[in-house]
Amino acid sequence: MIELVVLDIAGTTVEEYSAVYVALEEAVRAAGGSPTEADIQRWMGADKREAIAGMVPHESTVDVTLADFRSRLAAAYTAVSPHLLPGVGEALTKLRANGIKVALTTGFDRGITDSLLAMVGVDNTIVDAVVCADDVAAGRPAPYMIFRAMELTGVRDVRRVLTAGDTVRDLEAGNNAGAAMVVGVLSGGLDATTLGAVRHTHLLPSVADLPALLC
Repeated sequence: MIELVVLDIAGTTVEEYSAVYVALEEAVRAAGGSPTEADIQRWMGADKREAIAGMVPHESTVDVTLADFRSRLAAAYTAVSPHLLPGVGEALTKLRANGIKVALTTGFDRGITDSLLAMVGVDNTIVDAVVCADDVAAGRPAPYMIFRAMELTGVRDVRRVLTAGDTVRDLEAGNNAGAAMVVGVLSGGLDATTLGAVRHTHLLPSVADLPALLC
């Protein structure tokens, strides 16, 4: 029996039209980097500080580039408002009504995350915990955000945890945690071929399909 569902945010529970990756690429280019499409894809789901550090030419520019990224992302969210993906709100409600706890994890820092979740109307009446990249020692593919979500929700057995996300790193983190179910969802920027190449238990169109799997 699954006691905890751990979900990524951007592209998994929230539609933000890939603004995060556009802002990331633009900020890195402004700092003198030359990221390719493959570079951006490789860093999908990662701690954004770690991603920037991996793509800018000089370590001394990481903080400035991160601030630029935050500014660009905020402007993008102002221009086109993020929202929960179709059926996700109902799915979260049904999971919790069936006694399953829900936690969100993200490569964003706490400041971005709190702002984004406020925009889409998600608070502690909707989910049981939110874990950000800056809450743990390392972001995905490290399993630490999943373990922190377990700690916050009082779930002790990773064999009772389902993780779901739209990126390769989401699946890798779930596998590294030893989660019972590691689900790739196709609501983000990656297709079934790309996600399917990573070890997983299920591929689903959306988080909206989780209640049918669990309830």
